[in-house]
Amino acid sequence: MGEGPTDTRSRRKAGTTKRAKQLRQAGNEAEALLWLELKHRKLGGFKFTRQFPIGPYFADFACRERRLVVEIDGSQHAESAYDRRRDEFMRSRGFSIIRFWNVDVLKHRTHVCETILAALQGRLAENVSAADLRFVYAPESFSSHADQTS
Repeated sequence: MGEGPTDTRSRRKAGTTKRAKQLRQAGNEAEALLWLELKHRKLGGFKFTRQFPIGPYFADFACRERRLVVEIDGSQHAESAYDRRRDEFMRSRGFSIIRFWNVDVLKHRTHVCETILAALQGRLAENVSAADLRFVYAPESFSSHADQTS
């Protein structure tokens, strides 16, 4: 009964699931609070995943359907060359990236969610760089194509 051949191979690289789990458990308060707003399709009916692998990187949150990555950063990320390389890699894979500061999520969660929803709905369609927000737009993120995460 239902005992067909089982394929235990995964499309993920070895260790990816373990690393994503570690990142979820080590997340900060801002990430935990934002996850409460994103999980179970609470934000506009869009599905989000936590610690989603994209090549060698992990996105804090990703909406695969709209190819949007949401990153929550501490002050150590200000003007980070690493983050810019990471964003460009994700953008080259068709993902738009939106970054918020931890403090903004903690103090202005409603505004953060409204901004994320604007990006999901295509109301943000160009790069934005401000003191409290960075959005890297990938025009391909809103076209329909296969999920390319590696």
